Amino acid sequence: MNRLALSSLLLALTVFGQDTKQDTMKDCSMRAEHASHEAIVEKHGDQAMGFPHDKTRHHFRMTLDGGAIEVTAIADDDKANSDAIRSHLSHIVVMFSNGDFATPMFIRDGIPPGVTTMKLLKLAVRYSYEEMSRGGRVRLRSDDPIAVAAIHDFLRFQIREHQTGDPLAAP
Repeated sequence: MNRLALSSLLLALTVFGQDTKQDTMKDCSMRAEHASHEAIVEKHGDQAMGFPHDKTRHHFRMTLDGGAIEVTAIADDDKANSDAIRSHLSHIVVMFSNGDFATPMFIRDGIPPGVTTMKLLKLAVRYSYEEMSRGGRVRLRSDDPIAVAAIHDFLRFQIREHQTGDPLAAP
């Protein structure tokens, strides 16, 4: 399959595969099951990341060329979790660069939106790590509009799952 055909296919999957789910949890008859799922996700996250979700803050930033995953310890003096965050995010850059998204797949018990396209276009996406006060940041960048759309799908999913309140679109 040539690059143009692959790009067209991935664009169609990205556009037509958008998450249209609305927030109807307050009226959901399966609310207890969802709460149980959230507890499992938190447990898997703590195991996979090596630091507790309740002592850290996640943010997912959308940019025109991709975005960023930011994680910081809540407490200024929490050196142990700050170090664990930095170690984890440094490792994530290597994994994602190799097309390995096992960690988010384990945490969510499934394939998050955007991951399949990011794996297919792994050479078009650049990942880098930056240290931050109390934690770190993974930058995801691409010049390929289809890869950028996949990154945005992945980050939007993370924003919703982590309930960060971060903007769902690039500024």
